[in-house]
Amino acid sequence: MVSKTTIVEKSKKPDVLSIDETIAHDSNILSGQLQILFEKLFSPNAKKELRRFSSAEAARLLSVTDSYVRHLATQEEGVTSEKSTGGRRTFSLEEVNNIRQHLGRTKPSYLPGRRASDHMQIIAVTNFKGGSGKTTSSVHLTQYLALRGYRVLAVDLDPQASMSAMLGFQPEFDVNEGETLYGAIRYDESRRDVSEVVRKTYFPGLDLIPGNLELHEFEHDTPKALADAGRNENEMFFMRVGNALISLESQYDVVVIDCPPTLGFLTLSALCAATSVLITVHPQMLDVASMNQFLAMTSDLLSVVKEAGGNLQYDWMRYLITRYEPNDGPQAQIVAFLRSLFDERVLTSMMVKSTAVSDAGLSKQTIYEAGRETMHRQTYDRGVESMDSVNAEVDQLIRSAWGRL
Repeated sequence: MVSKTTIVEKSKKPDVLSIDETIAHDSNILSGQLQILFEKLFSPNAKKELRRFSSAEAARLLSVTDSYVRHLATQEEGVTSEKSTGGRRTFSLEEVNNIRQHLGRTKPSYLPGRRASDHMQIIAVTNFKGGSGKTTSSVHLTQYLALRGYRVLAVDLDPQASMSAMLGFQPEFDVNEGETLYGAIRYDESRRDVSEVVRKTYFPGLDLIPGNLELHEFEHDTPKALADAGRNENEMFFMRVGNALISLESQYDVVVIDCPPTLGFLTLSALCAATSVLITVHPQMLDVASMNQFLAMTSDLLSVVKEAGGNLQYDWMRYLITRYEPNDGPQAQIVAFLRSLFDERVLTSMMVKSTAVSDAGLSKQTIYEAGRETMHRQTYDRGVESMDSVNAEVDQLIRSAWGRL
């Protein structure tokens, strides 16, 4: 017969951690190893830098000929460049923008930014299905617009902060308490001016409001604020992101918000702040079914917000097909199905699944940052062509919203 004492002793497993301790343990190990990996990719004191562009690349960004760019670099005072060891001219993005300003003196269409009568475009990129390409789409869109002369603000509202990491800020090490958008939209006396949480990035023309885990606090604080009988009705939760961003209107042409992959208070506030919405869709049946649930839930919640005074007037809303594989028959059928339902609300261009984008991401780069010489040229060209095609279509929607066809 086994005694009760023996049973109790056998049931004790002092070497087994509880689930919270296990998760904390794994998080600490992973965080440390990520920092080691990050330091291997970039030395501890170094910051990300944007590469230089060839004259042909500069010409494409400016929509002029390669020979004209080289002519300006040699003949025009104030237009600078550098020569590579092979004698080829290269340009920083600042130098490309100087040429753009020079061209804009005689032809304003070279300067794409908004005019005095144009409203700041705030684009919310959203979906709550993981793997839909939301962050990849957001980051590439911000860089595409900055490369073409827009003043762009990226806002990372996702607590996982992948956008911040891609733009050179490690959420665990570079972003402290109160340095995310939460610092500017919180409900207590610690709220800061939004200008204090904006960071300059290594990418000229592109600033960032970074994210980290503290963004979750907004989800916890908002129910308490809604229960407060003395709350300010002019600062309801769904107005806070918009109220913060509108104070930056004079500084930016376009704001791109990478929304959380959940339909919480942050996402709803971002949707109310937005002038335009981009919904990413991976063309698989499970993803489309998930998007259907997302749309139904969003509609129900936003109708309540609208009744409470939320502004839901958009310039445009579009679905973006991501991670598309051209030779995949079922994906093609799903794309055709979506186009039959939503017509022009599905962007004509699709973000093709690309090993070039994946390869660049291994070193926390976008395909716009990676040089053509870093990978197979045909693979690189196909990736850039797909990304450019999508972003050019969004660019056209922005211009159309400003009355420029």
